[in-house]
Amino acid sequence: MRIHSCNYPWLLLAILVILLSFSGALSSDDEEKTTSKNTKKEVTYDGTSLIINGKRELLYSGSIHYPRSTPDMWPNIIKRAKQGGLNTIQTYVFWNVHEPEQGKFNFSGRADLVKFIKLIEKNGMYVTLRLGPFIQAEWTHGGLPYWLREVPGIFFRTDNEPFKEHTERYVRVILDKMKKEKLFASQGGPIILGQIENEYSAVQRAYKEDGLNYIKWAAKLVHSMNLGIPWVMCKQNDAPDPMINACNGRHCGDTFPGPNKDHKPSLWTENWTTQFRVFGDPPTQRSAEDIAFSVARFFSKNGSHVNYYMYHGGTNFGRTSAHYVTTRYYDDAPLDEYGLEKEPKYGHLKHLHNALNLCKKALLWGQPKTEKPGKDTEIRYYEQPGTKVCAAFLANNNTESAEKIKFKGKEYVIPSRSISILPDCKTVVYNTGEIVSHHTARNYMKSKKANKKFDFKVFTETVPQELKGDNYVPVELYGLTKDESDYGWYTTNFKIDDSDLKKKGKTTLRIASLGHALHVWLNGEYLGFPDSGSYMEHRYTGPRSVSILGLSSGTLDLTEKSKWGNKVGMEGEKLGIHAEKGVKEVKWQKFSGKAPGLTWYQTYFDAPESQSAAAIRMNGMGKGLIWVNGEGVGRYWMSFLSPLGKPTQIEYHIPRSFLKPKKNLLVIFEEEPNVKPELIDFIIVNRDTLCSYIGEEYTPSVRHWTRKNDQVQAISDNVHLTATLKCSGTKKISAVEFASFGNPIGTCGNFTLGSCNAPASKQVIEKHCLGKAECVIPVNKSTFQQDKKDLCPKVVKKLAVQVKCGRDKKN
Repeated sequence: MRIHSCNYPWLLLAILVILLSFSGALSSDDEEKTTSKNTKKEVTYDGTSLIINGKRELLYSGSIHYPRSTPDMWPNIIKRAKQGGLNTIQTYVFWNVHEPEQGKFNFSGRADLVKFIKLIEKNGMYVTLRLGPFIQAEWTHGGLPYWLREVPGIFFRTDNEPFKEHTERYVRVILDKMKKEKLFASQGGPIILGQIENEYSAVQRAYKEDGLNYIKWAAKLVHSMNLGIPWVMCKQNDAPDPMINACNGRHCGDTFPGPNKDHKPSLWTENWTTQFRVFGDPPTQRSAEDIAFSVARFFSKNGSHVNYYMYHGGTNFGRTSAHYVTTRYYDDAPLDEYGLEKEPKYGHLKHLHNALNLCKKALLWGQPKTEKPGKDTEIRYYEQPGTKVCAAFLANNNTESAEKIKFKGKEYVIPSRSISILPDCKTVVYNTGEIVSHHTARNYMKSKKANKKFDFKVFTETVPQELKGDNYVPVELYGLTKDESDYGWYTTNFKIDDSDLKKKGKTTLRIASLGHALHVWLNGEYLGFPDSGSYMEHRYTGPRSVSILGLSSGTLDLTEKSKWGNKVGMEGEKLGIHAEKGVKEVKWQKFSGKAPGLTWYQTYFDAPESQSAAAIRMNGMGKGLIWVNGEGVGRYWMSFLSPLGKPTQIEYHIPRSFLKPKKNLLVIFEEEPNVKPELIDFIIVNRDTLCSYIGEEYTPSVRHWTRKNDQVQAISDNVHLTATLKCSGTKKISAVEFASFGNPIGTCGNFTLGSCNAPASKQVIEKHCLGKAECVIPVNKSTFQQDKKDLCPKVVKKLAVQVKCGRDKKN
């Protein structure tokens, strides 16, 4: 940057866009426990499992966060979770959602925790409640309300009286509300487990003795309330009694040192189903096979509870995401951002739960034994003395090739890095590396109804002149905005002599900032927050130092030699122009095709057709915020490209509850100049592309098996490998887009033929599937080689199928 004259007012706008600026005698009867709404359920535990109403339980849990979806979405999400084999839902409780202002609590809309829990109860499922006070969760300020920072003498998450006082008050408000609604298991409700604090060991050392005292205080607080449920502390190996220390991670079967007392069960509070993404990230995922392997291993080593974090990630609406975290959260979970089943992850884990349930009696009552037949192989099995109850897990840790394991006189071939489950120590009903559930690909269909020609109007923010201020150091951004805006203005002025500009070379403005982005104006010419950790209350965001380099007289430090003025937020925010109520508070201009940065855009659109999930694609835009009918859709950042040269997130979910049939108000605040809002479009989201990819040597689906009279039995006499394709709702298979029995290449949505293919493949699939809501295809040579000729006999065959689901004219 070149400076051409002296005594110029100088204006700096520092913008933080992703704010972080911001036990008893028990019966071994393993019959399924019947639940009665008003039946009290005592919850205890021993070294094997939780014990609910006198019965041991294997618990398959999934994290679903109520503020990350809308109340109208909750019933379907919970229903699908149960259909996926879960019997428990885990959620954090978000302090800054419920008490955004000190003493003023909110339990309405997306904050209606009671309604959410009662829906879970209605589905016959249990609940784990994770209270915080700190939750992390990639949520703004880790779930702690902003006002807590302004409490005199406060230090977060340590033996500090102000923090403990406010934490206790918050904890009691939440737990008293749950108790009043009779939601604890001891009252006949669904809450069977609670968690206080969260991954505290990550910061405990920073607080030394005060950290240990704090964690003891937190444990004593919840235990003293006598709510009749056990409490856990995750990633807290020294959790004080009677707290149960639990594991977080991807492979707790190998990384968890185990409970810190023999009388405590092995619980896994977070099995990460993928990796959350930040703007600038390329796509990330965790395979269904890897998750299944980790869960099978954990249960084979005395685990009795697993929680998938997340099972449904949902959306960080408005300004709720942590620093740099995308608006879409854990989209690669078994239920995607829209609540749709992401296959094969959803189905493969469902089959795993079925297989583990067949092993339930052996796991909960058997005696564990271990054999190590080879360098990469391992056998873990449970037998109940004096009975035929037995279940085995045969593991192959070789990542490159299959291994043979001999067990109880029979030889088994275990695919590379996988575990085979034998619920009777004889019959393989499931292998973690062999997926027999179907696959899906997500489709984005451009809406015909919503994408009429948009009549955009604009309002551009005025860059303020020199703001009054007496600070010689730029104030901390989060403290300036008080979490009421992502944006803060900083202005100062300086004077330089002409002689300072005579030095050859560039004159440069250098700003060291902990905000996530900034925009700078000089004389009106445009030039161009931690949510975790210790001592959060004293962490700094915003500009730390500002200086001019390249002057003849040397570096000019503006940080401490100039007075700084400040202003919070945008004028449009204060006037509420993002909603219908405030949209008339400013004079909008017709969009001419070009606009400067810091411009508001508004238009109207009709709701996309059908009741499928809806979204907006922010093509052509840079960085900012989106509202629909006054509801915050979230932050977008299209100009921050991943290493692949693409935005991390393009589509932004608009829940159907945000929409009305016609004339929906879309308002966008855009930070960058010269964007192209005409490229924005509205889309309908579905998973109507179904696929199957199954090897002829795979284990038939666990659905063929049941347990009866302590025996694992086939449901039918003819157990054979099949591929099943099932459309959602009232849709039927309308087209077969690909089919090959041979050695096809690729993945769902991108299959191609290999060197070996049965010519009749597509014809066979069309005969089995076209016009049906569900079809079952036998996976064997006789189905596809109708002339009994095998053109490639040395090839182990795989079946790849891709079909399209749709509605007929009647639907």
